Amino acid sequence: MEKGVGQDTFRICFISGKLGDVDGVSLEVDKWISVLRESGHEIFTIAGRYAKPVQNVPGENQFVVPEIDFSSAEQKSYETQLFPYLSKRPPLIMEEELESLRQKLMAHGRDVANQMYEIIQDRDIDVLVGQNTNAMPMTLLGGIAVYLLATEMRVATIFHHHDFWWERSRFSDNNIEDLLNDIMPPSDLGTEHVVISSYAAHILESIKRVKPHIINNCEDFDDPPVLDDYNRDFRKELGYGEDDILIVQPTRIVPRKRIEDSVSLVGKFQERYPDLAPRVRFIISLYQGDERDASYVKSIMGMAERLNVRIDLISARVASVRGTDGEGRKLYTNRDVLVNADLVTYLPVWEGFGNALLEAIAARAPVMTTTYLVYKTDIMGVGLRTIEVRDDYDRFGRLIIPDEVVEKMHRVLTDGELRREMVETSFAVANRHFGYDKLREKLSEVMESYGDEIRASRKRLHKSKKDFYV
Repeated sequence: MEKGVGQDTFRICFISGKLGDVDGVSLEVDKWISVLRESGHEIFTIAGRYAKPVQNVPGENQFVVPEIDFSSAEQKSYETQLFPYLSKRPPLIMEEELESLRQKLMAHGRDVANQMYEIIQDRDIDVLVGQNTNAMPMTLLGGIAVYLLATEMRVATIFHHHDFWWERSRFSDNNIEDLLNDIMPPSDLGTEHVVISSYAAHILESIKRVKPHIINNCEDFDDPPVLDDYNRDFRKELGYGEDDILIVQPTRIVPRKRIEDSVSLVGKFQERYPDLAPRVRFIISLYQGDERDASYVKSIMGMAERLNVRIDLISARVASVRGTDGEGRKLYTNRDVLVNADLVTYLPVWEGFGNALLEAIAARAPVMTTTYLVYKTDIMGVGLRTIEVRDDYDRFGRLIIPDEVVEKMHRVLTDGELRREMVETSFAVANRHFGYDKLREKLSEVMESYGDEIRASRKRLHKSKKDFYV
């Protein structure tokens, strides 16, 4: 039995381009860490950047490899040359130059893998968890490195896929499709895969002949957000009145979140109920996302102005953990924002699952959501009480918002008993299907089924370390 490790517990290292932030991947990593630590596993992390230190992981167990940061100079350079859609004026690259660039990329990825391997050996790490590293090319060097660690260096690896590169138009036009097909994700023996929906499992099995585990996004309903002494002054701190109607969009600002449809919805509501319009504030709580597009933010603000929707971008006051900013002002978590919300809008055209949906339900906020694909396959049938908008779009690509939806929105905002019934029912149902008990059960299954490979990897790494130092 290796040092400090029980027979059925492991030293687990999460790898991601970014951790400690408010995006869905960072949040799910936090939840997995919480449950795995509770089960006795020791946790390590490797990231290109930490927005904030990862909670529940000692500082000495958190490592930085700057090249795998989504915004690293290396990543941006490779993106510009390999993904023409990401550049307004993509460089013209001849085939022989592309081959040289591909070789440089692989060599660079191998260097990064060697850096990580040193950490793995130094800390006697048993198993890696690649967090979207081999599903989205937002960290090309990270993806190559984890692939090499898993396949050539034979380190036990669990690939946790949140979404896939072929689902994003900005990555579909590329100069490295063969590489992406090989490593994002790989289908090599000895690796394990986890996806977050039955739809993703079907796609992965069809394309890669890989049968993954399904672990839906989960939420801590055992310790839900509530109004407390810290967040009770949110309205006052942000300049809202007690009778203001706070409609919250609890997501990053990226086109697939279809924030324009939420703005349109609020505009229709104000037009239909002019007596309430002066009290309505539409809040977007998170930042412009990793899918950088300043024109999208500008278009949202312009649309809000045309529809007389008072829109507030408050991401400067929202962080992954409570604290203060450089000016000494309080920072709130997204959970703090949600417990102060009168209604949550969540109208994506596509989602890998729906972290923000579960967060809102845990905060006992009423939710208006589109019936996006994964909602239909994995969420719709469990019995949540939400205001659903069918994912029907007109010829201009705008969500069709029926009058009855706006009327139901009004009833929820003005009928306290209806609101209580909706949020309590949804809370109880979501706790059964997407709570930490379910996460514990699913993670235990993964660790049990992959345990023999992890133990074999541990022996290989131990032998390699002994041989190296002989």
